[in-house]
Amino acid sequence: MSGVKFFSQCLLSSYLIFLGVSTEAAQLVSPDNSNYLYTGRVDFSDKKAPQVSWAGTSIKANFTGTSLAIKLDDQLGKNYFNIFIDGETQHPYVLEAKKGEQTYVISTALKAGNHGVEIYKRTEGEEGATAFKGLLLDENAKLLAPPARPTRRMEIYGDSISTGMGNEGADNGMDHLLSEKNNYWAYGAITARSLNAELHTISQSGIGIMISWFPFIMPQFYDQLSAVGNNDSRWDFSQWTPDLVVVNLLQNDSWLIDREKRLQPVPTDAQRVQAYIDFVRSIRAKYPNAFIICALGSMDATATPKWPGYISAAVERMKKENNDQKLDTIFFDFTGFGGHPRIAQHKANAEKLTAFIKQKMNW
Repeated sequence: MSGVKFFSQCLLSSYLIFLGVSTEAAQLVSPDNSNYLYTGRVDFSDKKAPQVSWAGTSIKANFTGTSLAIKLDDQLGKNYFNIFIDGETQHPYVLEAKKGEQTYVISTALKAGNHGVEIYKRTEGEEGATAFKGLLLDENAKLLAPPARPTRRMEIYGDSISTGMGNEGADNGMDHLLSEKNNYWAYGAITARSLNAELHTISQSGIGIMISWFPFIMPQFYDQLSAVGNNDSRWDFSQWTPDLVVVNLLQNDSWLIDREKRLQPVPTDAQRVQAYIDFVRSIRAKYPNAFIICALGSMDATATPKWPGYISAAVERMKKENNDQKLDTIFFDFTGFGGHPRIAQHKANAEKLTAFIKQKMNW
């Protein structure tokens, strides 16, 4: 062992002792190990420190041993992750990331034998990116073959609803707290699990097709590798092709155009329909064979027929003008609840979407 490597190992062992962890848990399994299963738009520019930024990005692994720690380097110190051990999803370890490179001890008392872990990003790109630096296992432990990757593929383009903003908040409480933003219980993620489908969620709270609460819109954002703001990174669409795409946008457009009057001049009905068509056609150009579901809700954009009507009109035009028959609509009913949907509403929306997809896709 080289002097530098030995010194680094000693530092790591000392740190773990300080945390009350056995020095046996000092084996770092590098992120470029082939037994990790990554899901989502992950930036592998540095294979030793892949960057995760999109909500719902996941890293799974099977391993042996009695302890587990995770090494992350978080950009802003605002992200939250679910850490699921051995399939326990109801009561996960919720990791609040600190800024910079940190080691997080998850457990020192696992039963001897084989285990599984999933690191799942609850929060989204506006909370910054996180570099995964690997798992720390017992000295004689190892990664096993990873879980099987689902063969079905889904992708969602959405806003705070698709992210899951505020979904863990109390019904009478606030819904902007980062600790209560949990993409795992957003309608899309629930649906994908019900259908055993791999899911990429391309979402940003506050985003719209024509206008957002910030200076960029989804047509400028949807093709990025990194979810951290409007940037020059580019996702390679040939790398991963979904069977099914859900577009759940226009909630923010409805607020900012009709209520806040922030888009001037105010677009006509025809312009609103055309803007939606243009975006969906950009998705279709990437995925000629995917089935595209144009959705809306369940916040107040579906309280009246107006904004669902724009989507229905757009879909009918695309079917007629492009002979695109792999298109349909679904609308989630507004329940009267004034905030972001809570988990109960996400579950209801997921049940509706799951049944719809089963019918359309024969899944």
